[in-house]
Amino acid sequence: MTLTFDWFLPTSGDGRTIVGRGHSIPLAGASGAQRAPDLDYLGQVARSAEQLGFAAVLTPTGTWCEDAWLATAALIGETSRLKFLVAFRPGLISPTLAAQMATTYQRLSRGRLLLNVVTGGQADEQRRFGDHLSHDERYARTGEFLAIVRGAWTGTPFDFDGEYYQVTGATTMRPPEPVPGVFFGGSSAAAGPVAARYVDTYLTWGEPPEQVAEKLAWIRGLAAAEGRELRFGIRLHVITRDSEAEAWAVANTLLDHIDPAEVEVAQKALGASESTGQSRMRALHANYRHGGRASDLEIYPHLWAGVGLVRGGAGTALVGSHGQVADLIEEYAALGISEFILSGYPHLEEAYWFGEGVLPELRRRGVWTPPGAPGADSVRELAAAGAGSR
Repeated sequence: MTLTFDWFLPTSGDGRTIVGRGHSIPLAGASGAQRAPDLDYLGQVARSAEQLGFAAVLTPTGTWCEDAWLATAALIGETSRLKFLVAFRPGLISPTLAAQMATTYQRLSRGRLLLNVVTGGQADEQRRFGDHLSHDERYARTGEFLAIVRGAWTGTPFDFDGEYYQVTGATTMRPPEPVPGVFFGGSSAAAGPVAARYVDTYLTWGEPPEQVAEKLAWIRGLAAAEGRELRFGIRLHVITRDSEAEAWAVANTLLDHIDPAEVEVAQKALGASESTGQSRMRALHANYRHGGRASDLEIYPHLWAGVGLVRGGAGTALVGSHGQVADLIEEYAALGISEFILSGYPHLEEAYWFGEGVLPELRRRGVWTPPGAPGADSVRELAAAGAGSR
């Protein structure tokens, strides 16, 4: 199995600490150097990701970051090959309009759009956007939303009469070419059936391999009942250096910059989340007490839960030498993970540490081929298309 690696666009700002970072938590009170998420800096990150061999960049959605559609559209001309994995929330716009936006984006970018469907786990944030449905209702609505989007992309007017949407003749000027791959994550009982029926790539956050294996087995079973097979991806941060000691020194520095007051504020906000996945992330660092070492948060060899102390969403990082990080990546790959969506602080520098340290090691091991290399892109596109059709 050939692996795919993606990076992250820090559209809520960037810097040399993780204090106050993340699209679920306001940046107010964050310490450390800040880099504004302006077009110049985001373009620098995107161009570097493309040059280093990342296939795509994930762009988050939420109150505390720039809009993903607009930010990435502005970067189309800054890059030539890089794809944009645009996160968006179903229910906040019409599904037919979303299908049209995606089709237009795909045409203007010459096929470089991927979609990350984020149902939303923070009730207060959903209400901020005028959405008052319950957790399980939001997932049920997401299923209807994706059914309409896919119907509108077929080129034949599509009718739908559901609990949350009723549309007549949903379509676009012409079908997108190619159809954007649809990514989706969710750990709750309400999320699984949506993934099984409608998505191409199921995403998990970076839990220890045993927990990831259990989750993938669950989704595989649901997908098999629908007569489908899915691809699997994982969302992680990364701290990789020439030696293990250097990597853990960086983790310790990040931990030293975390103010206990910031942890308290962040955990209070995250504790109110309705997201099952967020609860699983919080459980990974539940026993940590301030004043310890970074290694106290090592929950599995070279898997560190420190990021989740102050960041919503993905809260774990791969930490170690380039070879050790590559080993853990291969361990996840053995479970069926084929797509790795990574990030690090700061995002520009960490992209180079991974791109120049780990990716060459994985290429030597025969599990990664740079995008644009002979046959590499066609293999990935065929795999993605196959996953969506089964």
